[in-house]
Amino acid sequence: MELTIYDHSQGMLTEHQTALAEELLAQAAAKLALPANAELSLTLVRNPEMKELNAKYRGVDRATDVISFAINDEEDLTLPAELQAELPLDLGDLFISLDKVKEQALFLGHSADREFGFLLVHGFLHLNGYDHETPADEAAMFSLQEAILTAYGLTR
Repeated sequence: MELTIYDHSQGMLTEHQTALAEELLAQAAAKLALPANAELSLTLVRNPEMKELNAKYRGVDRATDVISFAINDEEDLTLPAELQAELPLDLGDLFISLDKVKEQALFLGHSADREFGFLLVHGFLHLNGYDHETPADEAAMFSLQEAILTAYGLTR
C-alpha cells in the first residue's frame, strides 16, 4: 500500500509517529487483504485546521480527532478489465489532529502511541467502508480495530 503523509502540524509530527503510521497502516491493509496498489493520504494537523475542516465538511464548529474522506470511485466500464486492475485503488484522505492525540491520551490515561494508533486504524476502517451507525456495525468495526491494534502491540 502506498501512503503519502502531509505534515501540517507545525513541528509536532515526530519521526516515530511517521514510522508508526506507515507500519500500522500497512498491517491494517494486510489484515483487510487490500491490493498492493491501494493508496491513501494522511495529513497531520493542529486543532485550528481540524476545526476548519470539521466546520466546512461536517457542519460542526469545533476541532475533532479524526476525519476520513473516502473516495468511492466507480469502476470505469469503458476500460478493459486488465487495465482497471492496474489502476491504483485510491482509498481517500485521512486527517488527524496531533493536538487531539495528546489531549485524549492524557484524558484516557494511555500512551500517545495508543491514541495515535487508534485514530489511524479507526479512520482507515472508515475509508474501507466500516462504520458504527448500528450496534452490529459498531461491534464488527471495533472488534477488527482492536484486533489490528493488539496485533501491532498497542494494547490498552
